[in-house]
Amino acid sequence: MSGATPLIRRAAVEALGTAALVAVVVGSGIQATELTQDVGLQLLANCLATVFGLGVLIALLGPVSGAHFNPAVTLAAWFDGEGFSLREAAAYVPAQIAGAIGGAVLADAMFGRPLVELSTHDRSAGHLWLAEAVATAGLVWLIFGLTRAGRAHLAPVLVAAYIGAAYWFTSSTSFANPAVTIGRAFTDTFAGIAPASVAPFIGAQLVGAAAGLALVAITFGRRPTPTRTVAEAAESVLAS
Repeated sequence: MSGATPLIRRAAVEALGTAALVAVVVGSGIQATELTQDVGLQLLANCLATVFGLGVLIALLGPVSGAHFNPAVTLAAWFDGEGFSLREAAAYVPAQIAGAIGGAVLADAMFGRPLVELSTHDRSAGHLWLAEAVATAGLVWLIFGLTRAGRAHLAPVLVAAYIGAAYWFTSSTSFANPAVTIGRAFTDTFAGIAPASVAPFIGAQLVGAAAGLALVAITFGRRPTPTRTVAEAAESVLAS
């Protein structure tokens, strides 16, 4: 996103940001289950930690890498032609996946759990796949819609708020992120997903990303020339 920053640094930031995000998601899930047996309170604690953590990470790292932390967003940025090349996408996606796995391992380590323990939490059902498609479509619609509308500076708050809402209005609790989905397969905790459930989730997320870009086109029409990216908007906010 920020062309002046070397690609290797941006990819590293994507790995670190995704690792931090997954550590927040998994760690807060572990903490919640240790504090209460009420599943509703567990989900609320997990949701609030994710909302706050994601907002902070986008605001902090957006000026460096664009704060994708999500292969679906990265691939959508490349496909949409937002000045984002295939070479950049090829660097971002593996970094995000590696970061997600590292974040899950870190969260388990912080709570004294086995560092790698594949999840047994089966999430295989058609309604869950539909929920993932809907959640990812809404996320892509929001992110690219904000850029088209010239309101990318609101991304840290609005993207985090959307994910918080999607925790509750989707049956899947809104993974909406292929890298995070893979990372969460490496922890047998509240936030985990069984390895056998990962591929259908990712397929649904990619379908959702395509639907999200279609919604952007329907809502805002053809991409105008040129609008500020999320990273550029974040830079201007931090400089002010």
